[in-house]
Amino acid sequence: MQRVVVGVAVATMVWVAGCTPAAEPQARAAAAAFQGAVDRGDSTAACELLSEAARENLESASVTRCAEALTRLELPTGSVAEVAVWGGNAQGRLGSGVLFLAEFGSGWKVTAAGCTFRSEKLPYACAVKG
Repeated sequence: MQRVVVGVAVATMVWVAGCTPAAEPQARAAAAAFQGAVDRGDSTAACELLSEAARENLESASVTRCAEALTRLELPTGSVAEVAVWGGNAQGRLGSGVLFLAEFGSGWKVTAAGCTFRSEKLPYACAVKG
């Protein structure tokens, strides 16, 4: 019986560990696409890569459409250096900031962008948040 339990536990750990790295390329591609749009100044394309909640919050806070609101923000530029995935959530690190993503039925979307570390209690301040 102990062998079966150990075998099931090991198989479960391998399965769980295997899920996260498999999602990393898709999360990285979404983060890179968003950053590429920001770097090119293509705010329309960047808005399409935001989650619905992030887009709605941005439009509500700025009282303008997403594309116009994004052009007013000073989002960090540069390529995505590192991506860490935890289940259906991910964090992309840039040279000068962080963005967060989540996996939806339509794929990976940016849920927060222009994030900078503040403190352990309130870890990130984000220009765009969903």
